[in-house]
Amino acid sequence: MTADVSVLRLILDASLLVQAVMLSLILASVTSWALILSKRLTLKRAEQTAIRFEEEFWAGGNLAEIYRRLSDEGPGEHAGMERIFRAGFQEFSRMRKQSGAPPSAVVEAAHRAMRVSVSRELDNAERHLQFLATVGSVSPYVGLFGTVWGIMNSFRALAGQQQATLATVAPGIAEALIATALGLFAAIPAVIAYNHYANRAERLANRYETFVEEFTSILERHTHAAGATPAR
Repeated sequence: MTADVSVLRLILDASLLVQAVMLSLILASVTSWALILSKRLTLKRAEQTAIRFEEEFWAGGNLAEIYRRLSDEGPGEHAGMERIFRAGFQEFSRMRKQSGAPPSAVVEAAHRAMRVSVSRELDNAERHLQFLATVGSVSPYVGLFGTVWGIMNSFRALAGQQQATLATVAPGIAEALIATALGLFAAIPAVIAYNHYANRAERLANRYETFVEEFTSILERHTHAAGATPAR
């Protein structure tokens, strides 16, 4: 408890600039942890939805029935791959109803709609990752700035004293080093989370791209099969 009180006292006794640096690092750390937890839930939901939908999609069910189920549930209930499928099949159905539309144009329109949906899903998956990268790269330097400034103030205070002792120098240096510690405390989790979630988002992007190409191939077979319906 004594150590906690002494650290708190050092923070309260620090200069206003060093206190501002410490406060900014604490806020950055709190925001980073909030984004880390939020991003974990977002990516987990997208991954689970992809697994569940792929099992249903490749089980040999009717594509029209899958689309009707998703439409009945409402767009707010969908995530990731379900939205991509819904966007592609909706555009596919719309184009097929237009008389005179060539098969290549029908498939291309569906493919284009899915690509747009993939971009939206990836934007959602990668949202706020840049903030984590910024916190991870900048926080140590911000903390170092507070440390340098605090040490400068300590030595300036020593200049007016006849005799410098360890007891005189230690508090100023200690309060300055707290800024560096806070910078590392904010940076390390942010860097780890950024690398982890960026990797998961990349794997999710590859999964979406693969699904789009496979679904496009299925639609091409349907459009070129005379009298075929959009069902396997």
